[in-house]
Amino acid sequence: MQGRLVAGRYRLGEAIGSGGMGRVWRAHDEVLHRVVAIKELTAALYVSESDQAILLARTRGEARAAARINHSAVVTVHDVLEHDGRPWIVMELVEGRSLADAVKEEERVEPREAARIGLWVLRALRAAHTAGVLHRDVKPGNVLLADDGRVLLTDFGIAQIEGDSTITRTGEVVGSVDYLAPERVRGHDPGPASDLWALGATLYTAVEGRSPFRRTSPLTTMQAVVEEEATEPRHAGALGPVIDALLRKDPAARPDPTEAEQMLAEAAEGRRPREAQAYVPTRHSGPSAQAATVMPGTAGPAGETTATPYRTTTGPTAVAPAPTGYAGPPAAPGGPASGPPPGGAAAHRPRRRLRTFALVVAVAALIGAGTAVMLQQRNGEDTSAGPDVSRSPSASASASGTAGEGTGGSVPDGWVRHDDPLGFGLSLPEDWQRTEFGDAGGDLRQVDYTPDGGEHLLRISVDTAPDYNDPYAHQLDLEVQLQRLVDYRRVVLERADYRDRDSARWEYTWTALAKDTEFPGPRRAVSQTYMSHDGVEYALNMSGPAGDWETTRERFRTVLQSWQEKTA
Repeated sequence: MQGRLVAGRYRLGEAIGSGGMGRVWRAHDEVLHRVVAIKELTAALYVSESDQAILLARTRGEARAAARINHSAVVTVHDVLEHDGRPWIVMELVEGRSLADAVKEEERVEPREAARIGLWVLRALRAAHTAGVLHRDVKPGNVLLADDGRVLLTDFGIAQIEGDSTITRTGEVVGSVDYLAPERVRGHDPGPASDLWALGATLYTAVEGRSPFRRTSPLTTMQAVVEEEATEPRHAGALGPVIDALLRKDPAARPDPTEAEQMLAEAAEGRRPREAQAYVPTRHSGPSAQAATVMPGTAGPAGETTATPYRTTTGPTAVAPAPTGYAGPPAAPGGPASGPPPGGAAAHRPRRRLRTFALVVAVAALIGAGTAVMLQQRNGEDTSAGPDVSRSPSASASASGTAGEGTGGSVPDGWVRHDDPLGFGLSLPEDWQRTEFGDAGGDLRQVDYTPDGGEHLLRISVDTAPDYNDPYAHQLDLEVQLQRLVDYRRVVLERADYRDRDSARWEYTWTALAKDTEFPGPRRAVSQTYMSHDGVEYALNMSGPAGDWETTRERFRTVLQSWQEKTA
């Protein structure tokens, strides 16, 4: 492609960078006779037409976001255009290298220089936030170190502009996993403090030569972001307490931009910022230190203040992003939550496990379909992205027996027995298809059955090491998370017996929005959760359109009658 003329004006030179979404070229503007950089969105070559429209909208959004920011530390965008069916962005060419390249080549950056770099990135962020723009992808690869000594922030490709309608699908978590703030991992709306968190993680990487939360996979990385404190930096010098301050888990506990700028200015002069010390969390020694780091004043899911180890808050969602088209959340109890459970401390056995984070990234399943999680965990510019971080579609469950037959009593005509690979059995209409989710080898596994892409959905969760031993307390805790649903209303939530076991039944309604799902409108769900004799928590959940509730209720009754838990 080198030498090619784009849009009749820009002559491409050599490629100077690439990533999961695109490639950056050095080019010559043959109209204004200047050298520029052109970002080619190569991802548009491999997506559907509808996703191409989204990419084009994002590209225009990136140009619009950058154009709103008037600051010398922000890379200037000159033009945005379409060529060969994909979007291109024409930008200022910065001769130099990225901070990521500098760390890769030199192992680490001297603390005072890192503080100077951070100071300029912070100034760029302040200008962006003043203009109503959140960057949402601050990381070493997006910090440019010009040969003339300038520091510039680039790539506003996933920026969020205040007042604009979103161009990301509901539940889509965009950004690089290593640098996502904890509140973003939890599915909360980002704010300026989220960009400051990413700056803190970027500075940690600069001085230590490694990401503070990078683990072996995107899910374990997100686990570290939410639950763990970064290992105390050994090479940060005066910058150390500033990094600690920026990496506070609670966004409200982080310094504001003015405070952070003063801290970075002092660190750039080699002085240890006195004000930063107040933000440094208490670090405990011993084998349980990491799990016991306390974050005073942390707000729980209902706004209560807790002084507990930081744990993720999850809702009744899938353990992986629901497939496109899935219409909403029959509650899938099985996810832990922060703070003491409604049923009392005895009802909750605290633990910190990977599957928690699969639940977190799927929080959008609370409100509808189209869930797509874009996770970019980069080593240099290598990416791992896609909507199925922990999803592993399995082969359909084997159907056995005769239609209309099943353990637990007769079933309607057209129903067949399914012996699920996870070990349980049940009867369902013969046209229902199976998809399995879960962290491989983990304690929590989940199976979805649906005949129509999720408009009608049965969701089964099997947790061999549940956080709760009281299904009712678990459902009460999960209900707190559903307050975000539009028009959420509890129909019933009560203790119940199911086959002589402790159980809880929960019915509720909500309104799914057209922007969130292919199946908008009033919906209703029912959940039956119980503990088996051997301590396994089973949650059977079914949802469908509210107008079709009688059908859904009868189907669920038949499923419960035919249900047979794992016996081996």
